[in-house]
Formats: sequence, C-alpha cells, structure tokens
Amino acid sequence: MAMSKSTNTYNRQNWEDSDFPILCQTCLGDNPYIRMTKEKYGKECKICCRPFTVFRWCPGSRMRFKKTEICQTCSKLKNVCQTCLLDLEYGLPIQVRDAALKIQDDLPRNEVNKEYYIQNLDSQMSKFDPTQPSNSALKSKGASDLLLRLARTAPYYKRNRPHVCSFWVKGECRRGEECPYRHEKPTDPDDPLADQNIKDRYYGVNDPVAEKLMRRAAAMPALPPPEDRTVTTLYIGNLPDNVTEDELRGHFYQYGEIRCLTLVPRAQCAFVQYTTRSAAEHAAEKTFNRLVIGGKRLTIKWGKSQGRQGVNEKSDMPALEPVPGLPGALPPPPPAFLHPFPPQMPPPPNRPNDFFNLQHYAGPGWGWAPPPGLHYPSQDPARLGAHAHANAPQT
Repeated sequence: MAMSKSTNTYNRQNWEDSDFPILCQTCLGDNPYIRMTKEKYGKECKICCRPFTVFRWCPGSRMRFKKTEICQTCSKLKNVCQTCLLDLEYGLPIQVRDAALKIQDDLPRNEVNKEYYIQNLDSQMSKFDPTQPSNSALKSKGASDLLLRLARTAPYYKRNRPHVCSFWVKGECRRGEECPYRHEKPTDPDDPLADQNIKDRYYGVNDPVAEKLMRRAAAMPALPPPEDRTVTTLYIGNLPDNVTEDELRGHFYQYGEIRCLTLVPRAQCAFVQYTTRSAAEHAAEKTFNRLVIGGKRLTIKWGKSQGRQGVNEKSDMPALEPVPGLPGALPPPPPAFLHPFPPQMPPPPNRPNDFFNLQHYAGPGWGWAPPPGLHYPSQDPARLGAHAHANAPQT
C-alpha cells in the first residue's frame, strides 16, 4: 500500500542535526556527570513538524527521564528551552515575557507558511552567532519591572519529579519503594494547570501557568514611603554570607548620594542612608522585589523614624478581643493603698542606716544621738559571752 509523503521527506537537507540540546538549568539537573542518549532525526518537532535530533537523559536521582520536545530552530526563535518551553533568561512562560516586553507574535500558523518561514529563518541564523536568540525584538528589549519581580533566581528541580503512579491511586501498586513513580494523591483533574497545550504555550496564548503568574504579579505588595519626610534609610535584608560593603555600595550608589552604609553580617542585613529623601524613594522603587545578589532576592524595607519609633510600635499593636468565659477585670484599689504610707502611720525619720545600733558609741561627731532610755543589754560589749550567774547582782 502506497504511503503519502510530506514535504519534509524530500527536504532532508533541512532536517536538524545537533550535538547538544538547548536546555535550561532546571531541566538539565544538578548532576555534573549527566549522560544523554542521542537519536538522530528521532521525532518531529511539535511546532514546525520537522524531524530533529532527540536527546533523552535523567536529571538526577529519583527524577523522571526527560527529552527534547521542539527543534533548536524553534527554540532559538523564542529563546526558550527545548523541553519545558520556558524563557532561558528569566525562567518564565512565553506569554508572560511577551506581555512584559510588549512583543507581538508574528509567527505564521498555517503549515505551509510556517515551513517556508522556518526554512528562511534557518538560512539567516547560520550567518549569526548561534548562542544568541534570533528574534530581534528579544535582543533590543531590556528587562522590565514585571520580569524582574517574577523571574526565578534559582533552579526549580521539583519540576523534574516523577509522575504520579496510576496503579497506586487505584490501590494496585505492589512495587513499594522500588516504584519509579510518585505515591501521592493526584491534583484535581479540573485544575486548569493540569491541561496545557504545548502549541498554546509556545505561541503565548491561553497558557494557564502564565495567567496564574500574571495574577500573582497584580497582587504583589508595594512599598509605600513613610509619612515622616525625615526618613531616608532603607533596610536591606536576606543578604548572602559573602557580600561586602563595597558590593552593596556599588549597587545603591547609582540611585543617589549615600550618607552612610552599615553592614551587619551576623544578622545578614544592612542599612543604607541617603542624603535626600528623593534618592531614597528612587532606590526603594527600583530595588523592591527586584534586586538579586549572589542568587538571593534581597528584602527592601523603609527604616523607622527614631523620634516616632515607640509611637509606631504602640500604634501597630492590634486590639485583642477578650477571651469568653474568663472573669472580668479586678476593681481598682482603694485610695489608701495608692499612698505610700497610710495616714495613721508617719513616715520613718530621715537618718542613716544603724542596723547594729553602734551610733551610741560613736560620739558627738556623727550628728545623731540615740533616744534616751533605749538600751538593750544583749548589745553591751562588757556582757558578751558572760554567764548569767557571774553577772547576777550579789545580795
């Protein structure tokens, strides 16, 4: 029986052959000694339908095997990973990146036009640097505030976990710990994140992950400046362990003149004080939820006013509701207890401490004399250690 042949069957010179895939750090994994299998012209690209070289590998222990899904031409056209289709620079979906950079997608959707467009693009990319994205819009656009807030700063290896074991969900898995799949409860099948189309993700339309990130960006908190205009200090938290004062000063001096910078390595924080309020507001606006040093996103807050610090701390305390079932507050004490000495008891005289009553033998130079008639025989030095019968009066 005769089989119909597509145009790609006759255009073998346009098939893609590569030695290494274009991957993000998350899909590549944390294993530096990774091993890959290479299958020349193993599958068709899910975007342009041209055969390409397929790579398959395991990112790490207890991870599922991954493989490339699109060809390198389509990957360079959008500057995305061949496996997860996320942006190589920010780790975000194409829809989020294009919305932040205001890039219009002009790729053809028709199969014939798409094939012609990809072939012409292949010939153009062979004349330029293969490590750079072929889309001129991505080269000219700089990073926007939305991308800096949503960009992932570290690899997310949790995305490489195995799939959920369907036999375990039915209660029929007998492999136990040797099962290569996860024994966890699956997600809700009605969840929109569970139904994703790879073409929609590539063209940046109807992507549920992108819509979730856009809603998160809209709900992100802002950093309003304090009412006290004398506050020009910013608190910088979540600092890396090896950060230096010169490195922080190099990041913050571009927003204005710095009066002083105090680094507290033990608490992993710093305080940056500017000479003007406008410079501090400019630095807070440009660095809030955007500044990343040493792979860690820094925490930016306004410093507290020294004059109103105690007042702000008291006013920020929320009013607590009384616990039901407990007795009420005690009545106030009577006025007699509020006075240090009751009216019927006079205060003690203002005199020096005389616990052992030795002022009696000090002489007139002490300025105080014991009251007359006050004598304790037990304090007489002449009678210390004497027997009672020896000191008894003779008759």
